[in-house]
Amino acid sequence: MSEGTATTADLDVRLERHRVELTGYCYRMLGSSFEAEDAVQDTMVRAWRGYATFEGRSSMRSWLYRIATNVCLDMLNAGNRRARPMDLTGPSPLAQAVLTPRPDNTWLEPMPDGRVLPTTSDPAEAAVAKESVRLAFMAALQQLPPKQRAVLILREVLAWRASEVAELLGTSVASVNSALQRARATLAENDGAGADAATSDPLDEEQQKLLERYVAAFEGYDMRALTALLHEDAVMTMPPFDLWLRGTDDITGFMTTLGAACADSRLVPVEVNGLPGFAQYKPDEAGGHIPWSVQVLEISKGRISGFHFFLDTARWFPLFGLPLRLDGPEAPGPRGGAGPAAVGGLEAEADEVE
Repeated sequence: MSEGTATTADLDVRLERHRVELTGYCYRMLGSSFEAEDAVQDTMVRAWRGYATFEGRSSMRSWLYRIATNVCLDMLNAGNRRARPMDLTGPSPLAQAVLTPRPDNTWLEPMPDGRVLPTTSDPAEAAVAKESVRLAFMAALQQLPPKQRAVLILREVLAWRASEVAELLGTSVASVNSALQRARATLAENDGAGADAATSDPLDEEQQKLLERYVAAFEGYDMRALTALLHEDAVMTMPPFDLWLRGTDDITGFMTTLGAACADSRLVPVEVNGLPGFAQYKPDEAGGHIPWSVQVLEISKGRISGFHFFLDTARWFPLFGLPLRLDGPEAPGPRGGAGPAAVGGLEAEADEVE
């Protein structure tokens, strides 16, 4: 049976086969976990409604990417570019640290690997896919105009031919090649575009040991041990706050003052943005541990070069399938959902210190 003559009964199954890769594409385009899933759902609805006019002149995959691209370009017409804190402001010295939140649509959002990275047996292909959702690369993509972004993703990440991209966008091969050249030039000017590329896939033994030492240092809140694991110019961010810190002194100083509530936390591993990550739970006065952040770590040259705390637990913990609380002595694997307590707690502590 050809793709153009499939029955309605099997259409749902065939559309679902493409959901993960389409979500990855829309996530790279939009920089938002939830907008990406909305875009894919819109794509599926449009595909259902338009299937009667799909005559199989192209593959279903190409057809779906065309729909998804149009959906994303429509969503990007509002002009919002997702960013990291360091894309918006300079680092703050600890003495001047102020926790100022910005709206959700300001920030580049984290994404579980399983929602955007299709399963593949090719190690090289898997490595490229992970590289293409890492935070630094995602932030660099956000600097591109929407159509250049689409061209770069389709050509460089998904390995489409220029002629295929031209057909999808309704333009010429020459225009596609020109857009790709301009996009590459913009990325080359972005110093942070490859900052986390040193993390191997899968993690090698040295990196695994580094993560084990990090967990021990963080859960023990041992600032001396943590300092030994960080690059001297490591960065720390905490969306939705626009504050970010650079350097071991300011980072550990923050953690023992404004961030002191993180002491005695517990960490549960998560796979996020092609990088090592952890769900962080802080102690609850009523006992056990409650959600505090999703941490994303960047590793370079045997040390941690960046760690990013995404604090909106009401959004992130359900997305990652994480539990509402930890009660036992052993941290369970991800399951369930999470509550909204974390961000408000940090804001309250900041007010007390100030």
